[in-house]
Amino acid sequence: MSILKILLYPDNRLRNKAEYVNSIDNNTQIIINNLLDTLYYNKGIGLSATQVNIHKKIIVLNIEKEIILINPELIYKSNEKIDYIKEGCLSIPNIFYSVPRYKTIKIKALDRNGNKLIINSKNNYLLSICIQHEIDHLNGKLFIDYLSELKKSIIFRKINKYIKINDINK
Repeated sequence: MSILKILLYPDNRLRNKAEYVNSIDNNTQIIINNLLDTLYYNKGIGLSATQVNIHKKIIVLNIEKEIILINPELIYKSNEKIDYIKEGCLSIPNIFYSVPRYKTIKIKALDRNGNKLIINSKNNYLLSICIQHEIDHLNGKLFIDYLSELKKSIIFRKINKYIKINDINK
């Protein structure tokens, strides 16, 4: 198992759209294990394969329990949104903003064994936000895309400073 390098904004590879996983084979299991190791190492609650430059529709979550989502698809979203919970992102370190998200969602996906899952986030706003955030990654979208241009430019400067201070090579 490996700790994978997380792509940092503004890396353009974060904008790539993930591909459908056609078969859950040994390689898929290795990707899932490496995603989990990377998630736990970085003390995150959600990570998409896109964030580690693997453009497959795979998400790992650790909210109350470990959840693996392969080919997740949003099948229901409530009319009501929430916009008062701040989001963070391992690809945009130390930046937290509130963005509008659906209060309740329902998704279908496969687990790591190929079993069909239906997840309803009713009454679990953190789960709802996290799943939407990670599905956005699979579609090449970042949570900061919901922000104003001014806020995005401030974030861009902060991230460049973070990269320079931490001597992170791209």
